[in-house]
Amino acid sequence: MKFAAIDFETANEKRNSACSIGVVRFDEKQIYDEYYSLINPMSDFRSMNIRIHGIREEDVQDAPTFEDLWPTLNEKLKGHVIVAHNASFDMSVLRQSLLKYDLGHPDFASLCTVKISQRVWPHLENHRLHTVANYHDIPLIHHHALEDAKASAFILMRALEAQQDGEAEHFLERWLASKESARRGYPKTRSKTQSGRRPTKLFLS
Repeated sequence: MKFAAIDFETANEKRNSACSIGVVRFDEKQIYDEYYSLINPMSDFRSMNIRIHGIREEDVQDAPTFEDLWPTLNEKLKGHVIVAHNASFDMSVLRQSLLKYDLGHPDFASLCTVKISQRVWPHLENHRLHTVANYHDIPLIHHHALEDAKASAFILMRALEAQQDGEAEHFLERWLASKESARRGYPKTRSKTQSGRRPTKLFLS
């Protein structure tokens, strides 16, 4: 199975204000591709967000917009299960960024390493990224999009290692199937022919 761990940082409280992205492609054993870019969000920066990630408006003046980056990002993400720590946030940033530029919604499946770590290591005091990373001695420069994406990738690999021999694939299948089953009970969204846009499927987010 092919995975792509992602992490976004945002310029303000709006989910369509991505100012950086990290993408790490990996399999069950190792990382084989890393990608990072600043993003010009075409929106204001809030002081609280700057304090978190250190990215300022002047840093992204010459950076590409999300629309500029999307062909590259789509090429890296398609055919992969997307992985993120607190996937509901990152998948929402992805969805809202696509909507902002009226781009189509690919049909991505995703895994949340917060929820997975809660199940695999329930004894941890919390399941924030730095807590789980520290537990596994995973190096982390927190709130740098590429470093956070790498940490999420390693956390999933550790979770797969924790399974019994031969059980890793079944572990993943159960996670994906459980969310797919829950999704069938969601209220139906408008189809592409009704709205012109297709919703991004969110699994385990």
